[in-house]
Amino acid sequence: MVVKVYGQDYASTKGVILCLIEKEVEFETVHVDGFKGEHKQPEYLKLQPFGLFPVVEDGDYVLYESRAILRYYAEKYKDQGSNLLGKTMEERGLVEQWLEVEAHHYTPPIYNLVKMYIAYVVSGEAMDPKAIEENEEKLGKVLDIYETRLSETKYLAGDFFSLADLNHLQYTYHLVNDMERGFMIRERKNVSRWWDDISSRPSWKKVLRSYRNVYDVLKEMK
Repeated sequence: MVVKVYGQDYASTKGVILCLIEKEVEFETVHVDGFKGEHKQPEYLKLQPFGLFPVVEDGDYVLYESRAILRYYAEKYKDQGSNLLGKTMEERGLVEQWLEVEAHHYTPPIYNLVKMYIAYVVSGEAMDPKAIEENEEKLGKVLDIYETRLSETKYLAGDFFSLADLNHLQYTYHLVNDMERGFMIRERKNVSRWWDDISSRPSWKKVLRSYRNVYDVLKEMK
């Protein structure tokens, strides 16, 4: 059965798509145009009552919230494709730990920077230097912790690629390639090595080839 992935396929669905590729699960994307308000229409709200992305439809089973989706497919197909959860309970615990770190400490400051950059791309609105400095400082402190961790292990949860690494790819890609803040990665030797490793995975390269960059879409809309 083919999994349907609903969302803006050039933006918010990339992490889920990446997971499905890693797990060798057949899927198709259903583009829902947030700029046209399609995510607020009754038909979509039946799938996702909060009107957010992404959503997956797996036969009669519907699931939203990206990290819940990642965990679901990593577990459902644990014997297929890449092992993204670890082989022991201890490894699984570390995967979950670093997913929580990503959700609560790593992604929020990047997300704030992304929002400011989107406003700049769309309207030319100047980015607040103070807000930039505050979020870069928060992110830098997290990256310092990552630097220490990655001096001890190849990946965040250990010596295996997992959901904990996978879910860093989309926002870090924007940070490095769209927002010209790659120095935050490059000035930390172990974080830089880790980033080169995970961003070179064939699955991520396939995602980048197959789906457009949200910033390119925004520039065309101006």
